[in-house]
Amino acid sequence: MHLKWKNWTHVTKLDPDKHLNPGAIEEVATSGTDAILLSGTLNVTPENLTALREQVEGYGIPLVVEPADTDGALFDGVDMLFVPSVLNTPDSRWVVGKHQRWALECPDIPWNLVVPEAYVVLNPNSAVGRVTGAVCDLSPAEVAAYARCAEHYFRFPIIYIEYSGMYGDPAVVKAAAEAIDDATLYYGGGINSAERAAEMGKYADTIVVGNAVYEAGVETLKATVRAVQ
Repeated sequence: MHLKWKNWTHVTKLDPDKHLNPGAIEEVATSGTDAILLSGTLNVTPENLTALREQVEGYGIPLVVEPADTDGALFDGVDMLFVPSVLNTPDSRWVVGKHQRWALECPDIPWNLVVPEAYVVLNPNSAVGRVTGAVCDLSPAEVAAYARCAEHYFRFPIIYIEYSGMYGDPAVVKAAAEAIDDATLYYGGGINSAERAAEMGKYADTIVVGNAVYEAGVETLKATVRAVQ
């Protein structure tokens, strides 16, 4: 299970702070997406994260939690923990500080489930961009340099180009893809059609679809799955 994420091409991100009815949850889980990522930036609590996990479990699809903070982690009933570090912020808390506090406060972290992610956040108006203070006005070459550092210096297995709510620049994603050798490149942001999924899927190993599930519906999600699989 733990290495199968390397072969995923499509991941669906569900936000604990948002709501889908049980019928929609079932459609998401059976849409053909490779995994469900339980992740959000604001108002993520152990309670709403657990409630969402209980909604999506039982479908035989991998469940991944991306902790938003040290008190937003959930270990029980999930297959993996994708833990992000935001590289393009001057605030070191988002690179390693919160991680150190997590290790301090949670001595029983199941490290065998942890997969580190190197985030490059590129939408300054997104919640994650504002919270982390990410420096987003980066050229493709600058993003590619972050990707090279992430893979070759820090040895991150996942590099995540995150536009979070807006559709990004394919040239940026292409540059990041060309800069790395073995790391897995994730792209997330604004994928609300098969065309956009296919465009970013040319460069990213894995696309992440989130807001479209809530804004455009499950049929749109299914179209993005078909576009990359």
